Amino acid sequence: MSNRTSRPATKKQNKAAPWIIAVVAVIMFGCAGIVAFNTIRNMVGFFTGGGDVPAAETVTWEADSAELTIAASPVMAPVLADLAETFNAQAQRAPDGKSLRVSVTPYDPEAMVRTAVQSPPFQAISPDSTLWLDRLEQLWAARAAEGAESEAAMPIGQRRISAQTRYAVSPIVLAAWEDVARRLGWPDQPVSWQDIQQRATQDPDFKWSHANTKHASGLLAVLAEFYAGAGLTRGLTVEAATDPATLEYVKAVEGTVRFYGENEDQVVEQLKREGRNFLDLFVAQERVVLDWNRQNPGERLIALYPAEGTLWTDHPLALLELGQGEGEPAVTKNQQRTYQAFSEFITGADAQQRLLAAGYRPADLSITLDSPDSPFANNDAVDWREPQTTLQMPSTEVVNVVRDYWYYTKRPTNVYLVVDTSGSMEGSKLTAAQSALKAFLEQIAGDRDRVGIIEFGSGLKDYSLLTVLDDGTRQQMNGMIDRMEAAGGTALIDAVYAAVATLQREDQPDAINAVVVMTDGLENESGYNLYDLQSLVRQSPSLPIVIFTIGFGNDADEETLSEMARIGGGQFRRAGEADIEELYRIISTYF
Repeated sequence: MSNRTSRPATKKQNKAAPWIIAVVAVIMFGCAGIVAFNTIRNMVGFFTGGGDVPAAETVTWEADSAELTIAASPVMAPVLADLAETFNAQAQRAPDGKSLRVSVTPYDPEAMVRTAVQSPPFQAISPDSTLWLDRLEQLWAARAAEGAESEAAMPIGQRRISAQTRYAVSPIVLAAWEDVARRLGWPDQPVSWQDIQQRATQDPDFKWSHANTKHASGLLAVLAEFYAGAGLTRGLTVEAATDPATLEYVKAVEGTVRFYGENEDQVVEQLKREGRNFLDLFVAQERVVLDWNRQNPGERLIALYPAEGTLWTDHPLALLELGQGEGEPAVTKNQQRTYQAFSEFITGADAQQRLLAAGYRPADLSITLDSPDSPFANNDAVDWREPQTTLQMPSTEVVNVVRDYWYYTKRPTNVYLVVDTSGSMEGSKLTAAQSALKAFLEQIAGDRDRVGIIEFGSGLKDYSLLTVLDDGTRQQMNGMIDRMEAAGGTALIDAVYAAVATLQREDQPDAINAVVVMTDGLENESGYNLYDLQSLVRQSPSLPIVIFTIGFGNDADEETLSEMARIGGGQFRRAGEADIEELYRIISTYF
C-alpha cells in the first residue's frame, strides 16, 4: 500500500528531471493530414458518447399506470418539476379513476438519448433541443437496421417518438461581461463571429469558449459559424458547409477558442468560483444571462446576439413509443392521457407566464415579452427584439456533416493523462480507472488531436509520447492501460511537472494544451513541490496549459489537487468508482 504520510515535497532528489530530459529528447513533431471520417460510425459514436449503448435494465410499471415519468435536461428539470407539482395538485383523473400524475427526473441529454434507446425507466423526454430527438430517431433506425441484417429480434417500429410538444424557447447568444461587451461595440453595433475571432487574435489574454458539439449550445453555435462562413441565413447545404472558404472561416474562429467543455451551466458554476479569471465570453442560452444577473448582484453579463444570426434551443416534450422490443413495457393508455393533459397544461397561459418568469421565451407568441412583469422589461442586458436574424435549422444530413467537419476545423488538442497507480489503487479502483482511461481515449475523434499517458507511483513508471489516435495507436495505448499495476507511493507533483514540461517543449500555442491528472492519495514522493510547478507554468505565459485534477475516492488530497487546478486554470473534480468513467467522458468534451 502507498505510504499516506503527508510531508512537504522538497528537491531532495530530482526524480522527474532525468525522465523529462529523456522524453523531450525523443519527441518528434508531425502533422496529420485531414482524413475522411466514416460518417455512419461517427454518427453512432456521437449518439452513444463513443461507447456502447448501455445494456437494458428490467423496467416495469402497472398496465393501467397513469404516472408519466419525464427525463428532463438538468437545467429545465427543476422548472418542469415545479410545473408538475401544480399539475398534480389539480387531481385530474383518467376514466378508470386513476390520478394523472407527472414526475420529473434530471438527465444529461446525451445519457437521456442513450437510455431511451433501451428500455428506459421513463416514458417521455424533455431535452433542450429537438436536435436530441433527431439523434434518438437516427440511432433507433440504425439499431433496427443492424438487427435486420443480423436477423436478430429487433423492434419493428421505425420511430421511437410518438408525439412531441414545444413549450419554451431560448436563443443562443454570446454571454459577455459588460465591459467586454462594450469593448466589442455593444450596445451601438452588433457583434459578429469575426469580431470575436479578431479580438481573441489581437489579445492573447482574451478567453472565450463554447461547449463541445455533444451539447446543444455548442452544436448550435458551430452551425451558426458555418452559416456565417457560407454567407447564408437559410438553406445551408452540404456543399456550402464543406466549401473550402467556409471551412477556413470556421477554422479561423474555432482557432481562438480557449477550450470547449460541458453545457453553459457548468460554465456558470465555474464563473461563480473564479469570476472574471475564468472566461471573458461564452456561448449560452439567453436565459443564462437573465439567471446570472438575477442571482449575482455584482458585475453583469450581457447577451450579444450574433450579427450574422443565431439558432434557438426549443425545449420539446416528447412521448416515447415504447413496447416495441422484447420484454419492454408499452406506454399505457393512462400515461398517454397524462402526457396529453400535461402538454396542454405547460402550453397554457399560466405555465407559459411562469416559464417566462424563469427566463425562457414562451412558446405562446401571444404573450408579450416587454410587459411590466417580464424579466425582459427595462433590462438592457437582454433584448426581446433580438435576434434580428433567425437562422434556419439545416437538414439532419447537414447537421451530421457539420458535426463531422467540426473535428477538422476545431482547435487541435495535446493532452496528457497522468495516472496514479500507487499501491492504494490495487483491485477495483485500478480496474475502474483503466475503464475510465479507455473511455476517454474513445471520445477523442479529431485527427489533429494527440494524447499521451504518464503512469506514476513512487516515481514515473511508464509513459507514452503524444500521438494522434487512430485504430493502431488507440490499441497500443489500451494495451499500456491494461498493463498498469498498482504499487508504490504517490509522486503526484513530479508526474504533473513532467507532463507540463513536455507540453512546453512541444511548444504548440495554436493547440489546446492540457493535463488531466487522477490520484487517490496524498503526495508523498515527489522531488518537486507546488511552487516549482507554478514557476514552471509561468515560464511560458504565451502557452497556456490547462490542468484538470480528479480526486479518486475519499483519501485524495483535495487541497493539493485544487491548487494544481488553480495553477493551471482548470478544474478539480472528485469521483468515486461508480462515476469515474463518466467523469472522464465529460472531461474529454473540453478537447
